Amino acid sequence: MEELQEKPTLLTKFKSFIIECKRVFKVTKKPSQEEFKVIVKVSGIGILIIGLIGFLIHLGWALLS
Repeated sequence: MEELQEKPTLLTKFKSFIIECKRVFKVTKKPSQEEFKVIVKVSGIGILIIGLIGFLIHLGWALLS
């Protein structure tokens, strides 16, 4: 026999989302000052690299046009 599965309603989806959010907040922790500094440095370097790549592509495109 086939089991009929109920289509989840907006309310059940919202409740499930809230439960998942609570679970994530229980697991996470605030980073220490040292961890935060490393995250900022790595993020900054990544942004600079992506910006440099974009600039080089734009420069190359401008020189070829």
